[in-house]
Amino acid sequence: MYRATNLQYEHSARIRGLASGGIGAMHRLAQHVGLVEAIDQHVEVLKVHLPYHESDHVLGIAYNVLSGGTCLQDIEGRRQDEVYLDALGAQRIPDPTTAGDFCRRFDETTIEALQTAINETRVRVWRAQPDAFVEDAFIDADGTLAETTGQCKAGMDITYDGVWGYHPLVVSLANTGEPLYLVNRSGNRPSSEGAAARFDQARALCQAAGFRRITFRGDTDFSQTEHLDRWDAAGVRFIFGYDARANLIREADAVPTRAWTPLVRRPPDEVRPEPRQRPANVKAAIIVERAFKNLRLEAEAVAEFAYQPVACTKAYRMVVVRKNISVEHGDQRLFDQIRYFFYLTNDQETAASDVVFLANDRCHQENLIDQLKHGVGATRMPVDTLLSNWAYMVMAALAWTLKAWFALRLPETGRWAARYAAEKAAVLRMEFKAFLNAFMLIPVQVVRTSRRLVFRLLAWNPWQAVFLRAFDQLREPLRC
Repeated sequence: MYRATNLQYEHSARIRGLASGGIGAMHRLAQHVGLVEAIDQHVEVLKVHLPYHESDHVLGIAYNVLSGGTCLQDIEGRRQDEVYLDALGAQRIPDPTTAGDFCRRFDETTIEALQTAINETRVRVWRAQPDAFVEDAFIDADGTLAETTGQCKAGMDITYDGVWGYHPLVVSLANTGEPLYLVNRSGNRPSSEGAAARFDQARALCQAAGFRRITFRGDTDFSQTEHLDRWDAAGVRFIFGYDARANLIREADAVPTRAWTPLVRRPPDEVRPEPRQRPANVKAAIIVERAFKNLRLEAEAVAEFAYQPVACTKAYRMVVVRKNISVEHGDQRLFDQIRYFFYLTNDQETAASDVVFLANDRCHQENLIDQLKHGVGATRMPVDTLLSNWAYMVMAALAWTLKAWFALRLPETGRWAARYAAEKAAVLRMEFKAFLNAFMLIPVQVVRTSRRLVFRLLAWNPWQAVFLRAFDQLREPLRC
């Protein structure tokens, strides 16, 4: 099928093309939501603005990621591309060494100021959403390991699994997958260290946006028992995993048999138009052939009881899941094993099974963390200190935030409201690489006239209509 012959390459002297044609829309988005002004207002790192402002540096790193860059050195390619500079209306942009030096100028106060600027802009974007958007805010927190092979990076340490690096904390809004607060920590620090204060900041942020109910979620490392009474008094719902300690296991064993109800998992959202023949389970066949040890889930049941943590002054609701696991050796069933999973919550109204599902939905944050690590590259830790790498992490993660804001600015009203809403949700859930291919790495011809900067699309993809509809929305003022 591939029969092209007599291929030739020629350099165009008059037509100026750009591979990352979506960068113009991202810059328009940053202007549209007021991000540029917010950064320059809150962040004071440079003593003299000759010629760059703080927003130039921050957006330069974010735009590099949105253009497909994976490290600071990739900025040099953007800097040498005259069409890229024209597309952003810039005479020049900071080079990689200047960008690294800019990251090293940050201390903890200025990093917090940068996150404040981004979050103030975030609130404006949230306020422009439909009323149903602010019904419930799910705030998740988790830690992740950021390995580094460097030996001279200040603040690095050995982690619990023997890896050298850092241990960032990620606090995010599950509704949109946006990272609200990022905190870089030494590799040997506990996963939940500082999480309570970030939960409080995220709650204030969501309340400023008008969210009517706020839910905190976290795994067993984030039970935060010394703060539960305070959060409960403030009207915050929490659902935290809890360690299966001996006293809780005794409580679960004492639950009457009639109090347990089967836990029926929700079916997957994927809908297939017609049934397909299930392929052979190759893994199961190998396990039987080689007589490996295998754990097979046979059944799940859920129950609940009241439990008062030592650090609390009142009892809360402990929802427990009992998993009946069959321990097998090859195709021989040896014995059954019971395992318990506990979830502590102050929600007294939601059914126990739904509490479990809400707690399990927190696992979607793992997808966000994976995208920040491997898609955006925010945890590459390219600089030489804990604070400078923290600053880079916040700036690079801004690329993911701009992706989320681009999706949130998509209109979902009119004659095709249902289809528009589905497309908006799809862009919001889209992986970063898919977003780059659909909306950023689109070839354009850049034409500069006396009053306009025209991006002429030179190729088509299935998301082009969505892209143009979003850009039309960005030409209107943000109403929040």
